[in-house]
Amino acid sequence: MLELAILGFLADGPLHGYELRRRIAHLSGHTRPVSDGSLYPAINRLVTAGLLDRRTEPGASAARRHTLSLTDAGRADLVRRLREPADLDISDGARFFTVLAFLSQLPDVADQHAVLRRRLAFLEEPASFFHDFRDFRDGDRPLAAEDIEDPYRRGMLTIARATSRAERAWLREALGE
Repeated sequence: MLELAILGFLADGPLHGYELRRRIAHLSGHTRPVSDGSLYPAINRLVTAGLLDRRTEPGASAARRHTLSLTDAGRADLVRRLREPADLDISDGARFFTVLAFLSQLPDVADQHAVLRRRLAFLEEPASFFHDFRDFRDGDRPLAAEDIEDPYRRGMLTIARATSRAERAWLREALGE
């Protein structure tokens, strides 16, 4: 997801490494801070792969600054990653939000909608953090909030249900359904 964020932000135009890091940090929030130890190796991988171009410029002080820009191959890779997100990129909320942040970079609305439909299909499957394993004839069944006595676990499911309901409504609206 870090590489997708790098490519996505650079699709809007060249950035210095510091500004790119700041934008990624704002996107991922305080729960997933971006360290230099993960950002700069990812940038180096993308430069080595020919997806980014790095230019060195004089800085305001003695330090030189690096400006990063997307190459044509980088733009093509960004489009591919957005058009064909992995299943985990669809099922994991934080990963999907990273895809969603840059989905407008897909030039074809039909491709955008295909990604949204995959997320909607995932959200419409019965799911729960907790399962009932007592009746093995039926297998394990997802438990609803009403089935759980623990108030905190019930709270988790109540919040998840409300979030999922809101996201499904937005997805249907975005898809024109």
